[in-house]
Amino acid sequence: MRASQASVDWARYWRDPDRPLEAMHAHFVRHVFHRHSHDAYSFAVTEAGAQRFNCRGGDHTSAAGMVMAFNPDDPHDGQAAAELGFRYRIIYIGQEVVREVLADVAGALTGGPATDRSGGQAAGAVGKHAALPLFAQPVVDDPVLARALHRLHPALMGGADPLVRDERLTAAVTAMVRRNATRRSGPLRPRDLTPGGQLRAARRARALLEDAFDRQLTAEDLADAAGCSRFALYRAFRAAYGMAPSDFQRLLRLRRARTLLARGRTAAEAAAESGFTDQAHFHRWFVRSFGITPGTFRRAGAGADTGPGIRA
Repeated sequence: MRASQASVDWARYWRDPDRPLEAMHAHFVRHVFHRHSHDAYSFAVTEAGAQRFNCRGGDHTSAAGMVMAFNPDDPHDGQAAAELGFRYRIIYIGQEVVREVLADVAGALTGGPATDRSGGQAAGAVGKHAALPLFAQPVVDDPVLARALHRLHPALMGGADPLVRDERLTAAVTAMVRRNATRRSGPLRPRDLTPGGQLRAARRARALLEDAFDRQLTAEDLADAAGCSRFALYRAFRAAYGMAPSDFQRLLRLRRARTLLARGRTAAEAAAESGFTDQAHFHRWFVRSFGITPGTFRRAGAGADTGPGIRA
């Protein structure tokens, strides 16, 4: 954080227009939260400084690297516990979204009854009225969970592809429940496909990705094509191809962009025609994947030595 920002309160907010999922990135020095609660789960990672608050009859402090976990309707307040305040990322996840994720992990139909896609009862599925998990400790020191939330938060606020957001949301919710919940709705034991079923599911999802790599696909789109739950598809795809479906989709876009660049398209044109909505995002991933900039790759077709690629 720049010195000029060290004593300034600021906040950025994001809200999903279609489901109860919100996120905030903020830095507070002077702001004091009045006692309040949310109807959603609230998971936060403190990035710098420290925040103190009262919740469930006790005083708590969350320092850098710690995770705060508030159940729905948990009354709490909050204020800075350090001279320069605190910076944190917080995600508000509606109860129905948590229920949907846990049902999918258990192998149930997303948005439907607690059955698998062959019509059988899914073990450990979370029914519509089943008890949801609760978290006894408002503050936990859990680096694994902190990393999962750090990966999810920028994907939400940065406008990542739906497939990326879905994958990271599932990872964060399951990490939270598996590692810190004191009351669970059911065993988080994925209903695995047979080895043959895994490969078929992965191939079906790959075919959809190859056919529509430049579209905004969701995890549910892939699961419908594969004929299994989203979580089962994610596991099957990684087992078959060594990467998440979102990583494979991005790779297909990069490959298409290379072809377009070789044909003389500009970097902006190649990015747009390959499905990247942000040229800076395209540039960053092109360098990460190939070690050179799109411009260096494009100019190489002229036969000239383009020099140090990353600085081009």
